[in-house]
Amino acid sequence: MDTPIQKTEEDWKKELSPEEYHVLREKGTEAPFTGAFVDNHETGMYTCKACGTPLFASDAKFDSGTGWPSFTDPAVAENVGTRADDEHGMHRTEVFCKHCGGHLGHVFEDGPADKGGKRYCINSCSLNFEQA
Repeated sequence: MDTPIQKTEEDWKKELSPEEYHVLREKGTEAPFTGAFVDNHETGMYTCKACGTPLFASDAKFDSGTGWPSFTDPAVAENVGTRADDEHGMHRTEVFCKHCGGHLGHVFEDGPADKGGKRYCINSCSLNFEQA
């Protein structure tokens, strides 16, 4: 992978919409069932909205019923990082883009058992989609 992207917060604010900035840079969350990719069933690759790094393949996407796009695993494991998130009085595992540091969502242990049991719960506004 290339060197991680180094930009100022002012640069990010110029490149991202207010909602994208809030989610990707301030670790926000979009409202459930409002994102562009919740019901996307096309074949292709989900990439980071901030930097274009490939993150999740459409064949790993499943309907979790939670209101956010959910995936069983990253398409390129080296592009996706995780770290402890103990904010808001709960313990979760944050998912972020390793190339730009953008917050993507969280990973939980309640995904499909036959696919490893993980549910990467990702904000639509942190993603772009490249149709195959």
